[in-house]
Amino acid sequence: MLKTVNILNKRARYDYEIIEKFTAGIVLAGTEIKSIRLGKANITESFCEFNGTELFAINTYIEEYAFGNQFNHKSRSERKLLLNKRELKSLARSVQAKGLTIIPLRLFTNEKGIAKLEIGLCKGKKNYDKRESLKEQDTKRDLDRIKKAFN
Repeated sequence: MLKTVNILNKRARYDYEIIEKFTAGIVLAGTEIKSIRLGKANITESFCEFNGTELFAINTYIEEYAFGNQFNHKSRSERKLLLNKRELKSLARSVQAKGLTIIPLRLFTNEKGIAKLEIGLCKGKKNYDKRESLKEQDTKRDLDRIKKAFN
């Protein structure tokens, strides 16, 4: 098992402009945390949605635990996210009023071994914004290479 798990959603930073970040706990079944600690999870296609006043992570993939038997979990299911009531209200307001989306950015375990999900309040990028961010990455990479060559 891995000591610390850090599963990133690299696609989110490319497709969305992140406005605000939150750290949320996740309600998991017994075998789900074992699979996460083994690093067998994927959050690239997932998103968050409100069901009443509660926030759920939808389409999050956590592979079935290899040593689980009849009590094994479903690989894709809705998982409830745990946030403060104040944070939930502000997220719900901004999603309804401004048309923003909530995207999982990172799935990690803290120092106590508890699984957490870092979510971001995001605004979708247009195609020209994506091209601009790729140009910035290329120029930054070139500048770093030049600096390294002179040192």
